[in-house]
Amino acid sequence: MNISGNTVFIPGSTSGIGLALAVALQAKGNTVIVGGRRAELLERIAADHPGIDTVLIDTSDAASIDSAAKEVLAKHPHLNVLVTMAGIMRIEDWRKPESFLASAESVVTTNVLGPIRLIAAFIQHLQAQPDATIVTVSSGLAFTPLKVTPSYNASKAAIHMLSESIRLQLADTNVKIVELEPPAVRTSLLPGQEDSEFAMPLDEFVTEVVALLESQPDAKEIQVERVKFLRYGEARGDYDQVVETLNGSDPHAK
Repeated sequence: MNISGNTVFIPGSTSGIGLALAVALQAKGNTVIVGGRRAELLERIAADHPGIDTVLIDTSDAASIDSAAKEVLAKHPHLNVLVTMAGIMRIEDWRKPESFLASAESVVTTNVLGPIRLIAAFIQHLQAQPDATIVTVSSGLAFTPLKVTPSYNASKAAIHMLSESIRLQLADTNVKIVELEPPAVRTSLLPGQEDSEFAMPLDEFVTEVVALLESQPDAKEIQVERVKFLRYGEARGDYDQVVETLNGSDPHAK
């Protein structure tokens, strides 16, 4: 995707990677719309970052997605970039169904059905634009599992394969599919992650992501250096060692 001159909608971006990316993309000359479930956070973002538009959306709710899509397209008919950012991560114990079933259902609804429904809501509009991009968000954990987050790992693996598949289907259209693959980043995705030495500082991550988008406008996958250890373990032939290292070093795995 081009790094500037776009109209970008990022649902699920009232904090963390989503908000930091929204601010960075606005600074590069894009019109940015931030979506989230909490009106007070959206109001604060609009006040703190003049020019960023906001819309209420709950990506776990199909009706909310449809309503927000209509609002966004009515206000921003030149929208040409959708970033399916929203996601949740839960620690689960799969030896105890009462520990994981509700969590797993929630993770799949938000992390898999959410992006699917978002793409469905915007795909016809995006195909009508001269140049359009859908940015999906998977994870290094799509390729190497963290043992305490089975549903999250599986949901991000699903997003990776979804991205690969719809890229093939849309190859003869003007819609590009770009998969963003974060490593652990210092956000509130899990308790304590904001202060974790294991996780990548948020500002460093977003700076590297924007630099990659700018230098590699035709990239299919956006991978900061820190994620390649997880992304390519199987290709390198050291997958078992990568799994062992990840689950021995990440404090959430202990």
